[in-house]
Amino acid sequence: MLVVQVQVRVKPECVAAFQAATRENARASLCEPGVARFEVLQQADDPTRFVLVEAYRTADAPAAHKETRHYQTWRDAVAAMMAEPRTSVKFANVFPDDADW
Repeated sequence: MLVVQVQVRVKPECVAAFQAATRENARASLCEPGVARFEVLQQADDPTRFVLVEAYRTADAPAAHKETRHYQTWRDAVAAMMAEPRTSVKFANVFPDDADW
């Protein structure tokens, strides 16, 4: 299991549009066989900051995700909404382990 946390800061005037585009991407992502979880979190004290938590079943699944039409549509739609480039950190899942997903 590979978990990726993507940190995003959007322009204040783009928060609602970013939420809508990201929800659509997240819903479609959950239909991918390699995606175990896809969460969208918004920071409570700064609504311009988001964290996407993506849990992949295999090491190859993130690359497959980036080849999907819905990801590419999301990427292109939100590019101009970003206040700064998004960043990501990859994690290995410790608990629950793969058998529990």
